[in-house]
Amino acid sequence: MEVVKIVMLGMTGVVLALFLKETKPEYSLYLSLAVGICIFTFMAQKLSYLLDSVLKIQEYVPVDTKYLTILLKMIGAAYIGQFSASICKDAGYGAIGNQIEIFVKLYIMVMSMPVLLALMEAIYGFLV
Repeated sequence: MEVVKIVMLGMTGVVLALFLKETKPEYSLYLSLAVGICIFTFMAQKLSYLLDSVLKIQEYVPVDTKYLTILLKMIGAAYIGQFSASICKDAGYGAIGNQIEIFVKLYIMVMSMPVLLALMEAIYGFLV
């Protein structure tokens, strides 16, 4: 049911923004930003549950905490990057939105290097 609430909030925001776009385009942007922040706030509440679940998994499976931290940072960067790029594109600044998306992809790639190196070391350890 929570997904339905979020979808309805988003769709209502889109319909209202479309009505406002013809008369007051600046309010349309503010409305879409407000709806996005509401959805982001709801998502942040779910992230706390996700973090608790990841920590519980860590109790059962011995995983280094730095790898879990990297994973959570990558998820956060991906969501924030996509959110801000979408806002830029909605405001008519598609080029800036695309640059944000490219930067976030590169940032995630850089953040994943320690995990990739640890994986390569583990594979090398099995082969030798």
